[in-house]
Amino acid sequence: MRATGVTVGLPVRDLECATRWYQRVFNLGDPDLEPVEGLVEFDVGPFWLQLAHRPAEAGHRGITVNISVPDAGAERQRLADLGHDVSELQRFDGVVEVFELRDPDGNEISFVTELA
Repeated sequence: MRATGVTVGLPVRDLECATRWYQRVFNLGDPDLEPVEGLVEFDVGPFWLQLAHRPAEAGHRGITVNISVPDAGAERQRLADLGHDVSELQRFDGVVEVFELRDPDGNEISFVTELA
C-alpha cells in the first residue's frame, strides 16, 4: 500500500469551542471543509485535521497525535505565550525534542522535532 494522505480525526464535546481553539493553536483560518453537520476539516499541510462533534467519545485516552515541527522549543514558547498549558520540553539527545499540549477535551497532542 502507498498512502497518499492522512486525516486525523478528533472527537470533541463542543465543536464551536474546539474549532476556535484549533484555529488559534495552529494559526488556521476558517475550516476548509464542513462536509456534514457536526464535522469540520482543516488542511494543515501534510495532513488533514478533522473535528467531530462526538461528546461521548471526547477526551478518552487512546488517541495519540504527534506533529513534527521544525523547532519544538520555539513552538512550545509560542503556545505558552498564548496562555496554553504546555508540558516541559523533553530532550532525548540525538533523537528528539518533544512537548505535549491537551485540547479543551483532553486530547493530547505532542509536538516533536527530530534531532538526528
